Amino acid sequence: MTADPQQAAQQHIAKVMGGLMGPGGRFEQQIEDVLGVPMPVMRNRDRSLGEVLAASLGYGDRDYLVTAGRRMSYAEHGAAVAALAAALRDKYGVGKGDRVGILAANVPEWLVAFWAAQTLGAVAVGYNAWWAPREIEYGIGHTRPTVVIADAKRAARIEGQGVPLLTMEEDLPRLIAEFAGADLPTTDVDEDDPALILYTSGTSGRPKGAVQSHRSLLAVIDYHRHSDALLAAFIGGDPNSTAPSDLRYLLTAPLFHTASLNNLALPRLATGGAVVIYEGAFDVDRMLQLVEKEKVTNWAAVPTLVGRLMEHDLTQYDLSSLTSFALASAPSSPEFQQRLREKLPFTRNALVDSYGLTESSTAISVATPPELAAFPGTLGRPIVGVQVEIRDPFGQVLADGEEGEICARSPYVMLGYWDNPAATAGAITADRWLRTGDYGVLEDGRLRMVGRRSDLILRGGENIYPIEVEQVLDEHPAVAECAVIGAPHEDLGEEVAAVVVLRPGMAATEEELREFAAERIAYFKVPSRWRITTDPLPRNATGKAIRNQITL
Repeated sequence: MTADPQQAAQQHIAKVMGGLMGPGGRFEQQIEDVLGVPMPVMRNRDRSLGEVLAASLGYGDRDYLVTAGRRMSYAEHGAAVAALAAALRDKYGVGKGDRVGILAANVPEWLVAFWAAQTLGAVAVGYNAWWAPREIEYGIGHTRPTVVIADAKRAARIEGQGVPLLTMEEDLPRLIAEFAGADLPTTDVDEDDPALILYTSGTSGRPKGAVQSHRSLLAVIDYHRHSDALLAAFIGGDPNSTAPSDLRYLLTAPLFHTASLNNLALPRLATGGAVVIYEGAFDVDRMLQLVEKEKVTNWAAVPTLVGRLMEHDLTQYDLSSLTSFALASAPSSPEFQQRLREKLPFTRNALVDSYGLTESSTAISVATPPELAAFPGTLGRPIVGVQVEIRDPFGQVLADGEEGEICARSPYVMLGYWDNPAATAGAITADRWLRTGDYGVLEDGRLRMVGRRSDLILRGGENIYPIEVEQVLDEHPAVAECAVIGAPHEDLGEEVAAVVVLRPGMAATEEELREFAAERIAYFKVPSRWRITTDPLPRNATGKAIRNQITL
C-alpha cells in the first residue's frame, strides 16, 4: 500500500518538532504564568529586546540592512543605534516607558530609531507614514511621544505639535556623528513591559494603538528561529545550529506593519540574515533588479503586489536565488495561488499563506506548501505556541466544522490598546483570549476564514473601516448622510466606494468630495468610486444603514 504523502509529511514534521521542542531541546516549551494565565512559552528565551540587539553585534561585518544604494553591517547598525540612543537619552531625556514616535517611509534609519528606543526601555511608536496631517496630529496627541523621528516628507506634515522633531536626513546623521563611540545603553525591563505601539484601524473611526510587549516580540523572534530550524532539518542541515543565516529577505511592506517589522526585520537581526529594503513607490522592474542584484532568497508580499508581478515579463531577470515566497496581510484565492505557481514555478514547493493581525503580533496560523496544494483555501494550522478556538456570539467553543469567531491565545498577543481600556476589554477576555472579530472554521485542525470583520474593506493589504471615512464625508456641508462600502477591484482586491446623499437644495461633485476627503485622511482611504444621490439610504428599524442593500 502506498503511503499518503501528506500524512508522511505531517509525521516527519511532528518528529522533528518533538526533538526541537521536547525536554532538553533547543526550543523546549514549558508552562509559565503570562499576565495571570498559564501558557506554553520557550524555556531558553531572551528576556529583553536589548539582549537580542547586543548579541547581534557578534555578526560583525555581515549585511543587516541593504537598499539599492546603501548597505549597513551589523557592526555599523549597532554603533549607530548606540550613538542615537545616547543622544536621545542625554539631549532629549528619553527614558524607560517614554514613547519615541517614528514617522517615515522604509529606510534603514527607521530600524535604527526602533532599536535605539529599545536600549532605553522606551516604547517605539510606528505611525502610519500614509496618514494625512490630521491623522498624524491625532496619533501624536494619543501616544504623547517625548520625541518624533521622521523623514523630511513627513516632517513637513508635523507643525505646532509641541514635540521635539528629528529628521532622518539631517538630524540623525548629525547626532550619530556627535555621539559616535557611545556604549550601547542597557535598561532593565520586564518581559511584559511595552516595547512597541502599532496602529490599526478602529471601528469607532479612530485608529487604535496595539501595544506589543518585549515578551510578544521576543516570542515572534523565537517563532522565526524555530521555523528556520525546521527548514534546516528538511534540507539536511543541523536544526540546532546557531550559525548566522545566509537568507536574504526582501522587505516591501511598510515598517509600521507587523508583516515587515515584527516578522522580518526583527527576527533577521537575531539570526544574522540580511534585510533588503525596497524604497519608494512600487515598481516591478526596480524591485526585480534589486532581487537579482542582492540575490534575495525570501519574499513575503501582499497579493496586490504579487498580482502586479504576475502581469510582468519576468524572463529578463535572474530570479534563481528566490527559494521562499509567502503571501501576507490579505486573503488570496486558490485560483490566485495557482496563477502564481504557474508564473513562478519554484513556488509550487515554496508558497505559504498565513492568517494574523496586528493584535496577534505575528501569524495565528500558517499553511505550508503541501497543505495549500492538498487543501485549497486553508490558512493552515496554528503556529507554535498559539491556541485557536472557534466561538459563538456567547463565547462558547464550537466543534470542528462549525463556523464562528476566530479566537486565539498565545504569548504573542498584544497587551491591549494604548489608552483605550474599553476597546481592550472588548478584544481580549479576562483569560487572555484575543477575539479577532474575523469568522472562520476549524477543519481537522486547519483554519479556514469565512468572513472578515464586519464592514471591513481590505484595499491592497490595508485595513479600512468605513465609519472613519463616513465621518469625514459627513463633515462636508452638502452631505446629509453617506455609506462607504468595499467594491471588488481586480488589482487591489477591494476599492473604497461611497454612496453620498446630498442635502436638499445643495450640490457637490465627485471631484469636490474627493479633494475634501484627501485633505483629511490618507490617500488609500479616499473613495475611488462614487454615487451621489438624493435618495435616502436603506435603514433598519433601529436606524442603522443596511449595507447589503446599498448599491453603487
